[in-house]
Amino acid sequence: MFIFHLLEMEEKTPKLTEFFGANLAGLLSDKIMEVYPAFNQRKFISEVKDHCGDLTLTQRVELIADKLQELLPLDYEKAINILTGIMGPENPQETGMFTNYYWLMPIGKFIEKYGLESFDISMNAIEEHTKRNTGEYAIRPFVRKYPEQVLQQMKIWAQSENFHLRRLASEGLRPKLPWASKLDIFIENPNPVFEILELLKEDPIKFVKKSVANHITDYIKVNPEAAFRLIHSWKQSDNLHTLWIIRHATRKMIKT
Repeated sequence: MFIFHLLEMEEKTPKLTEFFGANLAGLLSDKIMEVYPAFNQRKFISEVKDHCGDLTLTQRVELIADKLQELLPLDYEKAINILTGIMGPENPQETGMFTNYYWLMPIGKFIEKYGLESFDISMNAIEEHTKRNTGEYAIRPFVRKYPEQVLQQMKIWAQSENFHLRRLASEGLRPKLPWASKLDIFIENPNPVFEILELLKEDPIKFVKKSVANHITDYIKVNPEAAFRLIHSWKQSDNLHTLWIIRHATRKMIKT
């Protein structure tokens, strides 16, 4: 099953929203029962069905995450171990949250809402989540609460062999990430973020390069002076991947 451009089309195509109701609750609970037989599957499906009503896609994702929190063990570590235990094989494709692994979106929301006081456990969970779906939304409250720790983690991910983790090192720090609240903590001084982008500027994977380019485009909007200093510096490179990133980041500035 493939769901393309899910959030972008959310309000225009209500049928996509319908994937996030009792059907998704059933899919998730079947998987949970395999690793946690005590899970109240019937109540979970019933609660989601009774409350999803006219909710939007994003509201339904949050509803499902909330119902998971109510019915899984109250201990966050135990609950998240159950949820990471149902994720299945890593995604080998250069795709994010809009395709086969759409059903993991409530788990990302679960981490975002209920894991903020458990930094190390949540970083491990976000790492596993992003290898299949994306951790770019779940990571943002952690950036605000633990900026230095997250930056250190992002540096590690930026040098990972896994391209999903490298992409997250950029995407999770974007100041104007679509469908997310503005991340303004680094806008005035983006140097700590740019240090991470430096680690990614020669990445050969298009999935990563697009994130870095879009990140720079964000900074053209929120701190153009800093963005253009970075662009000027990178233009001195003869690396084809770096030059591709610059062209993509500035593509809307070029008049046709």
